[in-house]
Amino acid sequence: MLRFHPCGVLRHSGSSLQAFTLIELLVVIAIIAVLIELVLPAVQKVREAAACIKCQNNLKQLALAVHNYHDQFQRLPRNAGPLCPGAPSTPQCWSWIAKLLPFIDQGNLYNVGNLQNEPAFAGCPPGVVSSIIPLLLCPSDSDSRRPLDDRADFGGAMGLGPTNYKGVAGQNWAWGDPRWNPVFSNPGGPYTSPTSDGLESGDGIFFRRDGVRFPYLDFSGVTDGLSNTFMIGEDLPTRNLWCSWPWFNHATGTCAIYPNSHKMGFGLGDWANVYSFRSNHPMGLQFAMADGSVHFVRENINPAIYRALASRAGGEPVTIADANLSLKWSYHDLPFAERAWTGTPLKMVSPVHPFLATRATGYGS
Repeated sequence: MLRFHPCGVLRHSGSSLQAFTLIELLVVIAIIAVLIELVLPAVQKVREAAACIKCQNNLKQLALAVHNYHDQFQRLPRNAGPLCPGAPSTPQCWSWIAKLLPFIDQGNLYNVGNLQNEPAFAGCPPGVVSSIIPLLLCPSDSDSRRPLDDRADFGGAMGLGPTNYKGVAGQNWAWGDPRWNPVFSNPGGPYTSPTSDGLESGDGIFFRRDGVRFPYLDFSGVTDGLSNTFMIGEDLPTRNLWCSWPWFNHATGTCAIYPNSHKMGFGLGDWANVYSFRSNHPMGLQFAMADGSVHFVRENINPAIYRALASRAGGEPVTIADANLSLKWSYHDLPFAERAWTGTPLKMVSPVHPFLATRATGYGS
């Protein structure tokens, strides 16, 4: 005979078998809750690790596509052209990513849009400029998988396809926060005199009008070494209005600005401080080098090394191995961070890179 027992759930009369007591059940539930709390973070870390690997593969495929384009045309894909004044109603305003479509399994999209003739955006068939291209999406950014109708230069006139990957314009910059305004190109680089105009005269592989300034640039122009030069980096369209794959002014960013600058309080419309690189990966972001390799770079990388890796012909004696030196500075220690490029002696944790010790005031200041 089964009877309810005041201290338990069930008790079988006439038998030694007993059910769990209420206290025992509560203990079991508490143990399960603790186990869930322990397991969930591990599951989240595994998911992020998988997303990071997928993102790395996307960057690798883009870099290989650039090499395939280079092999076919003996030059790099370029942004914009001499007929592009920067309006959607004019031709030749397509990005380097748009030129790359046939090399990332998007030949049909390229042909439907007649992109080989670089038409005006306004005259492009519906759906071309707003297309979602899976290879251009980082799995860690679930907020950007849609056409974007708030992009800069368009004012909501049309939706543009998102991208989490942009070309590296270099290290020179002339706008925004004093921590990166101005940053000059290296005097030994691609220009006869140093310039801080990173929009029209970037010292990296891609900048917004590189098709006008360097229309026939090839890999021989990357004299710092393909394995030592950033080519493509990550961005978040929800943190930067200057981010989409079709438009020439949305497909590049500067490394003058610190990585993940949105964490410093700059809004998505503050172009002078967010025309740069960022990601949702914990503690940093990924870059494809010009040789096709992909590397994770911490967000607290020393700015001098970060910028040196962004120039294509600056002559700086740094390699990707120097990117994650333990320098113990952060966005919450900005006075120390600024010493990295003003020429003031550095108080850095070993190893000290000789390039940082000899950094001249004014170059990258």
